[in-house]
Amino acid sequence: MTFGSMHDGGRQAPMSEINVVPLVDVMLVLLIIFIITAPLLTHSVKIDLPKAESNPNFTQPEHVELAIRADGSLFWNGETVQFEQLPSRFEATVTQTPKTELHIKADKLSHYEHVARVMSVAAKAGMAKIGFITDPSLEK
Repeated sequence: MTFGSMHDGGRQAPMSEINVVPLVDVMLVLLIIFIITAPLLTHSVKIDLPKAESNPNFTQPEHVELAIRADGSLFWNGETVQFEQLPSRFEATVTQTPKTELHIKADKLSHYEHVARVMSVAAKAGMAKIGFITDPSLEK
């Protein structure tokens, strides 16, 4: 391929050939990259994933069910209670039976702030087990 001529005979005509050498170089580099990486993409790692089951949890008789409504109202085993009363109730419950479980049943529209405050007060009072109650029949 020539870019110029050695004779000064006149005007040069524009080159009418397409230079494909850079294109071929790029294509060869891409081909080599794909040849190297293709076996890595087909190699898989076998993982034993846990199976999810939803069995009813049978609880011990010593548990407290605390319901939280969307407006922030609290119910201790069905009885209306104020947030300020929770620390003393939790401490009294823990001193009577130390392994008491707290089951929180929050409405779907209740704010997480209310749930987090209740969990914080319960943990400070010494409640060792805190769980959530869900109703699978409503999840449709």
